[in-house]
Amino acid sequence: MRTIKLPCILVSMATLLLGSGFARTAVSDPLNIYFIDVEGGQSTLIVTPDKHSLLVDSGWAGQGTGFSPADPHQARDANRIVAAAKDAGVTRIDFLLITHFHPDHDGGVAELAKLMPIGTFIDHDSPSWGAVITGPDIEPAFDAYKAVRAGHTHIVPKPGDRLPIPGVAATVISSDAQVLTQPLRGAGAQNPLCSSTSLIRANDPFENPRSTGILLQFGRFRFLDVGDLSGKPLRALACPRSLIGAVDVYLVAHHGGPDAADPASFAAFSPVVAIVNNGVTKGGGAATLHSLHHVAGIKNVWQLHASSNSGAENFPQPVIANLNEGNSFWLKLEAQPDGSFRIHNPRTDTWTSYAARAPAGAE
Repeated sequence: MRTIKLPCILVSMATLLLGSGFARTAVSDPLNIYFIDVEGGQSTLIVTPDKHSLLVDSGWAGQGTGFSPADPHQARDANRIVAAAKDAGVTRIDFLLITHFHPDHDGGVAELAKLMPIGTFIDHDSPSWGAVITGPDIEPAFDAYKAVRAGHTHIVPKPGDRLPIPGVAATVISSDAQVLTQPLRGAGAQNPLCSSTSLIRANDPFENPRSTGILLQFGRFRFLDVGDLSGKPLRALACPRSLIGAVDVYLVAHHGGPDAADPASFAAFSPVVAIVNNGVTKGGGAATLHSLHHVAGIKNVWQLHASSNSGAENFPQPVIANLNEGNSFWLKLEAQPDGSFRIHNPRTDTWTSYAARAPAGAE
């Protein structure tokens, strides 16, 4: 496994801060993950106990219609990210991972960069030719993103790489249409559902299958975020054997759209909890929600929005952050290194706790 290293000056600064106690916190402090409501896009803020921050995607520009940049102080998603960062006690984004170049994922970067500093950029470098010629907003959104990225540390990872994020182990499991070729430690079990289910083709054949996905580990806690990964690369992580192994929390691929409804992938990842970052009609497909109702061993499926899609089998209201577009509640997860975690729904102001998964082989 290749560990990507930052320039020495950045490593030295981080070491100095940690050594001085400036960013040091108690070992029992949690890892925080905010699933921010960007109306069917993605923006997930991860903050370590030592206040290192990783933002996965930035939502839309402007008010969320195509790529229409606005006054940063009026931009919907950029300000929702800033609010989550403030709640987490951070004033900068140390690492920004853009899973792929669709404007619901990279569109908000130019506005966000005017509201708070961004350090290291992580992505698969540029959109595909097919994406650019079929999506009119893709190139202008990428050009705006690329202008912000210029002059910063830029990582173009490969599957199997370890990202240099202090306090967690963040392993790249997919990028640029490539995935792991060997199972991670403890994974590799044959998946019996592979023979009884078939490949679901990606709705978008150009950018979504190129998504950069990560497995983030904090002690025994495991969180999987694959962006909009779909089609053959998503299937390859699950079949004929699971290359990831069981995770505690799975952010369902492609906002829970219809091409994420693969029972074999749900069986391979075997999540305790799944989270669907859907909007009212974007994502949250009827087929995926139906499949999630039947995942063996899953404790809860959380939704950022109640889906109004025809035939959608929404989960109970206590595990839905937003019942309509009139609110913009996030879901906040706190994880402990022993693998236990809890999720807060601000709409109901309630916490739901989950015990640590028993170690493999334990009775």
